[in-house]
Amino acid sequence: MTKSEMIATLAELSKLRKKDVKTVLEAFNATIIKVLKKEKKVKLQGLGIMSLKNRKARVGRNPMTGATIQIPAKRVVKFRVAKDLKTQVL
Repeated sequence: MTKSEMIATLAELSKLRKKDVKTVLEAFNATIIKVLKKEKKVKLQGLGIMSLKNRKARVGRNPMTGATIQIPAKRVVKFRVAKDLKTQVL
């Protein structure tokens, strides 16, 4: 589902204008980004948990040449799906 499809679906279900739904969705995204930078964890009941994790540096392998390379440490966003959602979908 694309962003525009999501906006259209939410607008239809909520009886709001697409413009209003788009504004709310963008505010939602901005809030999640702001909270992740500050608190490193966002729990969305029934959906899952987004968290910011530090990944250690490691040695990897280039699949084309087979040469070993050093992969630097970095911060990544992880998403853990809620158990309720998992059972409903699966």
